[in-house]
Parts: sequence; structure tokens; C-alpha cells
Amino acid sequence: MFVDECVIKVQAGDGGRGCVSFRREKYEPWGGPNGGDGGDGGDVVLVGDDDTNNLINYKYKPHWRAEKGEHGLGKDCHGRTGKPALLKMPLGTVVTNEATGEVVAEIVEDGQQIVLCKGGNGGFGNTRFKSSVNRAPREAKPGLPGERGEFRLVLKSIADVGLVGYPNAGKSSLTTAITKARPKTAPYPFTTLHPQIGVIEFPDEVKGDRRLLLADVPGLIEGASDNRGLGHRFLRHIERCALLLFLVDMAGVDDRDPREDYAVLLHELGLYDEALLKKPRLVAANKMDLPAAKANLTKFKRRHKVDVVSISCLEGSGLDELKKELLKRVGRLRAREKKSPVAAG
Repeated sequence: MFVDECVIKVQAGDGGRGCVSFRREKYEPWGGPNGGDGGDGGDVVLVGDDDTNNLINYKYKPHWRAEKGEHGLGKDCHGRTGKPALLKMPLGTVVTNEATGEVVAEIVEDGQQIVLCKGGNGGFGNTRFKSSVNRAPREAKPGLPGERGEFRLVLKSIADVGLVGYPNAGKSSLTTAITKARPKTAPYPFTTLHPQIGVIEFPDEVKGDRRLLLADVPGLIEGASDNRGLGHRFLRHIERCALLLFLVDMAGVDDRDPREDYAVLLHELGLYDEALLKKPRLVAANKMDLPAAKANLTKFKRRHKVDVVSISCLEGSGLDELKKELLKRVGRLRAREKKSPVAAG
């Protein structure tokens, strides 16, 4: 099961209570105060984890609590700090405070740690209250409560290339052919029921191996922005992509018109978020092994001024060229982002 949105309730640990204690030794029966401080409560910490790919753990376990700090003890022994609650998050998770609607965290790197709720401070023991006028204080402080809150987690996958197309255009077959992902494939629509993230690898003994991440979202249909089909609720997974790859069935199987299919895809993306239309795009013309494909491609290029790579997932033709083109284009885009990080953000 794939879960890309859920709500969690978290609570950091309360601080431990400070201790009231006095030295009581054989030759010093009326010694001074020696009550230790309480330990701090544990934090609730979000941890970016490259091996976690969805939010299913938090859908079925929405309540998370860090450990309380231990109480202070005599002999100036401070209480132990409570253990934190470490919540592993898939990269691309956006965290929003349910009460305020404010985005409070965004997980984008493996190993990244963000304190979501801070543990309460431990209370002072009576040693802290000793003074020249109060040599035997009987005062100590309770620990402070830990922060708590309700937060919405929304996963927006981080990938270099977003694969967009109609159901049954061959997206799953393409993903299988050029990446290590193994999505379900079958001759009927909507075999992809949730986003697939595949890795396109480029072995290079000189420059070192390189890779691209490809996000394959469920196929779009006309009316997707009105909650028809499956693709509309997964479009968030291509918002971060550097490049959009449109897979078009150029053979026009089932009496489809490739020119119209591409126009509808652009229309649906624009209705969801106009910013997606500003992203660089490339068209992969699939099923070029079929008879009608060449004539349809000529008509397609007349109507749509966009770069096209001809492929056949069935025969494997054009796939190496497509991979090289993706690497070249994404490399250029990422280099441009590094030079102007403000504009890229």
C-alpha cells in the first residue's frame, strides 16, 4: 500500500522534577542541599531517510511520544535526558502544522534532522536555590511540559525527471526498460496505481557512475484536475522535477490522436498548477514500430513545437538515445540551479 499523505499527533517528553535533598553523612548530619536537577524531556525529531519511500508507518501509527526526563536525585545526581522519538521520513516530505496551516519543515536530504517538538526542560533541584540567606532551601522546580502538536505529512517525491502520459501509453514499460524499478505492466489502463521512483544508471569509468531519478505517476486522463482517474492526486510528485518527460502513444492505438493527447496533458497540468507548464519538457514518441506512427509523428511536429525522441519500448529502439538526452538536459538544468540558487528555489 502506498500512502503519501497523513496526519500525526506527536508529543515531546516532559522534563523531570528537581529533587529536594540534603547531605546526611556520619560526621556531617546537617549538610547543605544536594538535590539534582531533573533531566530534559526527549525531542520529537524528523530524520530524512533515503530508504523510506512512503508514509504508511504513520497512517497506522499516528501517535508518537518521546520519553520523559528522569527526576533528579540526591547527591547532586541529575536525571537522565529522555530518549528522543526519531521519525524516519521519505525525502520530499512537507510538514504542516494542522492548527495554523504553516509549513514547519521540509525533508530533502538523507540524514537531515529537524526537531519538530522540543522536550521540556528539567526542573531545578534545591541545590540551585542555596544562598547566603537560605542555606537549607526546601524548594525545587517541576519539569516543564514538552511541546506537542498535530501535523500533516505530505510526500512530494524528489526526482530529476517526471514521467507524464495517458494510461496505457507505455509508461510502466518505459520505466521497466530504462530503470531498476519493476512496476506492474499489462495491456489495460491504470496498471500504475501509485508513483514509482526508478533509477536510471549511467556507468562511466572515467567520470564515475551517474544516475537520474525518474518519477512515474499514474496516467492522466481528460478531467484529471476534476478528480477523475488516478493521476490528479499524484501530480504533487512531479512538482520538484527538473524536467518533464511526456510519453505519447504515437501510433494512435484505440483511435487516439497523439496531437490531442499531448494537448490534453498540458491542459490538465496547467489546471493543477501553471508552474508545471514552465518546466522544461521532452516528448518520447512511443510505439514507433507500428505502421501509423511515422505519419502521426510528422503531423505531431507540425502542431507542437517541442523536442521529440522516437522510441519503441517493445523493440527497445531509441531507449539509449533517450537516456543520454535526459542525462544531458538534467545535467544542464541542475548546473544552472547551482549557479542561481535563489532563482531555482
